[in-house]
Formats: sequence, C-alpha cells, structure tokens
Amino acid sequence: MRVVVLGAGIVGAACARELARAGLAVTVLDRGGPAAATTAHGEGNVLVSDKGPGPELELARMSRRLWEEALAEAGGRPDADRVEWDPKGGIVVATTDAGARGLAEFAAGQRAAGVTVETLDAPGLAAAEPQVTRDFALAVHYPGDAQVQPVGAAAFLLGDALRAGAGLRTGVEVLGAVTRGGRITAVRTSAGTVEGDVFVNAAGPWSGAVAARLGAPVDVRPRRGEVLVTTPQPPTVFHKVYDADYVGAVGSGAEELQASAVVESTRAGTILLGSSRRRVGFDDRIRPEVLSVIAGKALRLFPCLAGVPVMRAYGGFRPYVPDHLPVIGPDPRLPGLWHATGHEGAGIGLSVGTGRVLGDLLLGREPEIDAGPFRVDRPAVLFEGDDQ
Repeated sequence: MRVVVLGAGIVGAACARELARAGLAVTVLDRGGPAAATTAHGEGNVLVSDKGPGPELELARMSRRLWEEALAEAGGRPDADRVEWDPKGGIVVATTDAGARGLAEFAAGQRAAGVTVETLDAPGLAAAEPQVTRDFALAVHYPGDAQVQPVGAAAFLLGDALRAGAGLRTGVEVLGAVTRGGRITAVRTSAGTVEGDVFVNAAGPWSGAVAARLGAPVDVRPRRGEVLVTTPQPPTVFHKVYDADYVGAVGSGAEELQASAVVESTRAGTILLGSSRRRVGFDDRIRPEVLSVIAGKALRLFPCLAGVPVMRAYGGFRPYVPDHLPVIGPDPRLPGLWHATGHEGAGIGLSVGTGRVLGDLLLGREPEIDAGPFRVDRPAVLFEGDDQ
C-alpha cells in the first residue's frame, strides 16, 4: 500500500513512523521543511493535566505511554537525546476562590478517570516550586505531565520513519486531487503529480485549506498563540506551572484573546512564558499588547521574574476545531483520503497516539481506545462553505 502523508510536522511524522514501521510504502510531502511551521512554534507539552475525562484524555494517556516506549526502544541514540524528554510533572495553581472551586471539580473528575492528581498544601507547593507565589487558593500536582523539545521530537519520529523506508519530499505544495471512480488516486503538487493508494491530511492549521483543495473540506482553522522567552536563568521553575484559568482558555471558542499564565523552563535554562489564544486567521503579526498580557499573568504566578530580560517572542498557528477534538480517520466523501489533524495546542503530546490510532484504523485493527469521537463525519468537522 502506498501512503502519502501531507505534512511533515510532528503529527505527520508520527503517522509516517507508524505506517512505515508497519511495512507500508510511505512518502511524506511538505511545502516547507520538516517541523518548520506549527511544530517549531510550540512549547513541547505532553500533558494530561489540561484534559477533562473523555476521548482526548484517553488519547493523551495512551500517547504519553507511547512516547516513553518509543524513546526506550531508541536507547541512547543521539536523536533520542535531542528529544529532551523531561517527565517533570505539572502544577496547576488557582489564585482565586472561584478558580479553586473550578480546579477542585476538574481535578476530581480526572481522578475518577484514573489520572494521578495530588493536592499540595502551602509547604508542599513551596517545596516543589520555591519561587512560585504564596498567594494561592489551591494547587494540584500532576506527576504525569512531561515536556519535549518540539523540533527534536519531530525529527526523532521522522527519522524513525525514514529508517523504516519512508521517503521525504520538501518544497512540495499540494494543489489539488486526481480522482478515478470517485476515489483519490494522486495529488497535483507544485512539483508534479504524486500517486498513492491512501493520502493522509496532516497539514495542521492548513489542513482545512488542503482538504478544500482536494474537494473534501473540513472545518480546521488556525488559532494563534504567542510565547515569551527569557534569557537563561539559574534554576527557577521546576515543573510546568500554570494558572487554573488555562483549561478554560483552551476550551474556549471565542475569537478574542484568551490568555492565562503558563510558566516552564527548558534544558537550556530559558523560561517560556505563555500562553495566548486568538482566532485571527493567518495574521502572523506579533502584538505587543498580547505579550504584555502574557507577561502580567506570568508575574502573578512568579513575582520573582520581574526584571528578568525577555530575549525574544514567537508565535504560531494551531489547528482549531470547534468541538476541540482531533480529527482522525477516513473521509467518507472521498475514499482514499484520511485526516490526522485538529489537535490545536496538544499536537506534540498527542502525536504518537494519533499515529497509532490512524495506523490501527488503516490496517483494519481495533484501536486501543475508542476512535469514534475523532471521526471525520461529525457535525463540528464536515464543512461545505468557503470561509476557511
């Protein structure tokens, strides 16, 4: 079976890895370079803490396990080390009574679903994060949260795919579909026609546009986020620490700015300050007023950061779906077309699980988790208009 994966970001890389290791003939196409767009503009989160009970949490838990299995299998390979896997855990802090009530309810639901959640008292929070604010109403610890270096993680997955026989073509933009008997048999690209038996749309925020060009539009839109990066600092932040408002910002469908404090360190010693979410199409301008909101919220969690130099800011687009669930599976309108997209800001963590689910479905195996909620033919995804 010849499989053409459209997109060389981390989700496309994970799908290519899964399918190539299963013995399929895989070719990955990307209009730019591997991990050069959305993946390169992420924070590297592998989280269970921000997902309530339901299908996305089950995908996250499976994917979290698969990340560790993939890295263990790679042993001490240099590309595995460049993933910078750090299972440091996450801490969610509520700074208001209303936030504490919401966090307590959310955490209780996760506990009931099998997630390890530990409540921290004031001494416990101070021991875990000595520099975090002492003005808080509730704090909970999620030992299952982890972090990776996004580009290194995508390169690792894509490298596994190439070792298994996959091919990679960059600088190739998809322009349209070639069909025969109602089935897609090739894609027309800027570099000529590429034939295949199956085509996987893993183009991230551009998946909606790619699907429309292929004649089977899906409602996947860009949602922009920004991150501030400090200069390297002495050890200051030891977990992924975020305000309880973060879950609400992720789950909101509002077009206007949604922001909450997310603070974490990297192996290089820099501190990442997020996060924001805005629906502004593909407008890639950095907005100082957005960065100001992010910085202000971060300072509420870590007052010690006042005066710490910020050396750069970056922003990127995430693939947003109105019901906040990924899209994984075959397109019922165009046989041969499959989708693996719509992860918004969770694509790094959910990538390997997405690849596994897609591979199971494509090869006729029963997935480990229920893939029904991610199907393409659901109301939030099928799209017949032209306002992408």
